[in-house]
Amino acid sequence: MNLLLAFAPFVLFVVIERIWGIKAGLVSATIVAAALVTRDWMSRNRSVKILELGTMALFGGLAAYALLAGATWSVIGVRLRVDAGLLLVVLISLAIRTPFTLQYAREQVGQELWSSAEFIRTNYIITAVWAAAFAVMVAADLVMLYVPTVPLRVGVWTTILSILGAARFTAWYPERLKGQDTSFGKR
Repeated sequence: MNLLLAFAPFVLFVVIERIWGIKAGLVSATIVAAALVTRDWMSRNRSVKILELGTMALFGGLAAYALLAGATWSVIGVRLRVDAGLLLVVLISLAIRTPFTLQYAREQVGQELWSSAEFIRTNYIITAVWAAAFAVMVAADLVMLYVPTVPLRVGVWTTILSILGAARFTAWYPERLKGQDTSFGKR
């Protein structure tokens, strides 16, 4: 559930952007991302997450640029920047050998599993699925940007299906492993 909460800034951005515009959406998303980082930083039971830090930097940077430079992006242009930034955060987490899902998973299982090869491998796989979902979203954004005849609903449905697919995989895959003859997930 905490992993899905990490996407609250993105959901808020979409809602606020539709009502009050892109700059208001970027600022609102920055505030929510900062609140999530602060919550984890001040909690004894949580750690500050790569995804939340990256989200705060992404929205904060885009908001600062939009406000200070007076950038006027299209909705598709902002979506592309946000989705590409999110993909970059996920890929960086893999490159530094700390898949972003690992931090959330450690809050859900006993400490004895944290260093197990199966637990770490599972988080690499789940993070790779999220990276693939974000790559699909970036591809859809590029198509909508360069082929303006493609209806906006294509991008919206691509985003919804990509996120739902990755979320369902995130819930399903560890449960699948628990049913196998492995020590993963047993407390």
